[in-house]
Amino acid sequence: MALQEKSVVDKIEVLLSGVIQVRVRHQVLRGEEEIAATFERYVLSPGEDVSAKTTDARVNAIAAATWTDEVIAAYEASQTPAE
Repeated sequence: MALQEKSVVDKIEVLLSGVIQVRVRHQVLRGEEEIAATFERYVLSPGEDVSAKTTDARVNAIAAATWTDEVIAAYEASQTPAE
């Protein structure tokens, strides 16, 4: 039976700061059976261009729903060093 590779977003988390953490599962399948898997993670900061990192519709929808103007402003203010 032939091997098949498949990548799926299997975890999406939104932190209190609005940062979105995404985990991608890279699977190797023999038929329907997973014989190996590795993981990749990345983060998206409020206001970041989501389309530059993912095409997953769920990630895009979560970013659109949670990244209000207030969330983006609060995140940017928290990243500015205090003088």
